Amino acid sequence: MGCSSCSTGKDGQPRGCKNNGTCGTDGCNKLTVFDWLSNMALPNGQKPFDCIEVRFKNSRKEFFRNTEGLTLSIGDVVATQAKSGHDVGIVTLTGELVKVQMKKKKVSFESKDLPKVYRKASQRDIDIWQKCRDKEEEIQKRSREIAIALKLEMKLSDVEFQGDGSKATFYYTAEDRVDFRQLIKDMAKAFNIRIEMRQIGYRQEAQRLGGIGSCGRELCCSTWLTDFRSVSTASARYQQLALNPQKLAGQCGKLKCCLNYELDMYLEALNGFPSQDTKLLTEKGVAFCQKTDIFKELLWFSYKNDPANWHTLHKDQVLEILEMNKANKKVASLEMYAADNMVQEEKMSFENVVGQDSLNRFDKPKHHHNKRRKKKKRPNNKKQVTKNG
Repeated sequence: MGCSSCSTGKDGQPRGCKNNGTCGTDGCNKLTVFDWLSNMALPNGQKPFDCIEVRFKNSRKEFFRNTEGLTLSIGDVVATQAKSGHDVGIVTLTGELVKVQMKKKKVSFESKDLPKVYRKASQRDIDIWQKCRDKEEEIQKRSREIAIALKLEMKLSDVEFQGDGSKATFYYTAEDRVDFRQLIKDMAKAFNIRIEMRQIGYRQEAQRLGGIGSCGRELCCSTWLTDFRSVSTASARYQQLALNPQKLAGQCGKLKCCLNYELDMYLEALNGFPSQDTKLLTEKGVAFCQKTDIFKELLWFSYKNDPANWHTLHKDQVLEILEMNKANKKVASLEMYAADNMVQEEKMSFENVVGQDSLNRFDKPKHHHNKRRKKKKRPNNKKQVTKNG
């Protein structure tokens, strides 16, 4: 979803708002919330909710109390309270939906400790904020060089300036604890600002940086996913996926969050299936389960003495054989049941109604014309020979 400022330019190329993830109308932000109550008026006598949601760089959002009663709407740039000084952010949500978001994130809207909104940002505030944002990339590169010189095993992934330019927060990832006291001293001396170090996980790093997943779409964690649930290899086993770390891992290096999306459906479907360790007793021998297809409700079994040959059985057939085995009865063989499942595949005829050419039209040999020419030349040569003779 794009905003009106992301229209097409004169040369046909996308113009874009060039705000680098801080869209003014909140149309193409990360983790944006659609205000479906914006066109509805409040009942008579009810005052609007005095808290707003403000978005800062990347996915950081915080709630502030509008004590001054400012008339704010989505997209307004405001100056907010910070621990020291003030910060600058963009209003992403107002009204009753803010109360819903605060309940969802377990933030008490009755608390008196909520920070306040000072004012709408002036042009001077916006200029200072934009100037600090432009310096972030250069400072991030310089800080990485200082960390490498100190031989610290950490990765500085992002830098976020406060709106007034008095403080910078450095986000980093590391496997173990890092003693960065000397790093803070060197960076404070080099940049002349207050430094705050904040460690984040690898998934939070991917959420802040964004990117394109293997599915071809933007990362879920940077667009709509707000909570990170634990993902284990068991979810891949239930879905019968190959345990290949290169395919199961996301951009963050951890297991993909989308492995949990369809896991509940698979677990519900597996409730009616026999266990993977199921053994079938037949007069021909004991058979073990080799493979399961949840969608087609098929299972493949093979005999203990002949593991190479698999026999296809339906789920109901397997349950029927198990009931017979519980009654101390054995079936003759698996071939009796597998023969019923053999269906001849019908060849689908393709009708070329559009009139498209065949894909193998260029695969035809081109040497047929040369043979015809040779055949035509042979009788002429014979005539010449007879004349000379």
